Amino acid sequence: MNYAFFGSAQFSIYVLDELEKAGMPPSLIVTTPDKPVGRGLVLTPTPVKAWGMKRGIPVLDPAKLDADFAEKLKETCATKNAGGNIETFVVAAYGKIIPQAILDIPKHKTLNVHPSLLPLYRGASPLQSAMLDDAKKTGVTIMRIDELMDHGPIVVQKEITVDEWPAYGVFEETIAREGGKLLAETLPGWIDGRIVEKPQDHAAATLTKKILKNDGLVNFADDPYLNFRKIQAYREWPTAYFFAEKNGAKIRVKITEARWESGKLIIEKVIPEGKGETDAKPYLPATRQ
Repeated sequence: MNYAFFGSAQFSIYVLDELEKAGMPPSLIVTTPDKPVGRGLVLTPTPVKAWGMKRGIPVLDPAKLDADFAEKLKETCATKNAGGNIETFVVAAYGKIIPQAILDIPKHKTLNVHPSLLPLYRGASPLQSAMLDDAKKTGVTIMRIDELMDHGPIVVQKEITVDEWPAYGVFEETIAREGGKLLAETLPGWIDGRIVEKPQDHAAATLTKKILKNDGLVNFADDPYLNFRKIQAYREWPTAYFFAEKNGAKIRVKITEARWESGKLIIEKVIPEGKGETDAKPYLPATRQ
């Protein structure tokens, strides 16, 4: 089985790891270009590019998904170096909108690993939105991509129940790995025509938004359990924070460690502006200490 994998993020790596475990690594990888990283602005490949290069898998990292790239991709998919016959494309956290001309290149079109039970939580932040909504009955969907966002027909789904909300990174890994396993189980049947897609119930669709930096602000007047979920959902970015008064100045304080215990939000560790991680208590409002 030959397929091309489109991905750029850590979510993509978890999916790739599960495909590799199942003996089904991709024949070709498409990712986004190298980016400057760190204080030294060192040009660094995406985790997906590094994953592919380590395994000797051909990697393409176009700046634009234009007509020239579409033609190059067609040619690459037909080369012996990429398996000689790419049958389908798979997308998992690629980060760019893929034009229909590219989606339609392979005979069996393009599948996507989406971290929700579609049509629920379409859009940019399905995992964070599920956490904020306390939607503990969640899951992952393998869908065929069409010209609209997260709109295409469903190929297969798997329900996953969350008992307690972990930090975002743990939740992301759980869903992504389940998605990778489900994809590995699905691809053979998709290629040989045994699996039949079904349309989504578009009337039941819900949309998520792009997360902004100021979304992480914690208001201690809000429901404490909602604040806990916000802390967990935004643990990696933009991180939850609040403002504290210290020495007559207003400073930004990032929350790095918290837990929900006996119906109470307990904030344990913070990073005050300009300092390292420390105990949270001296920075919390008196009503939260």
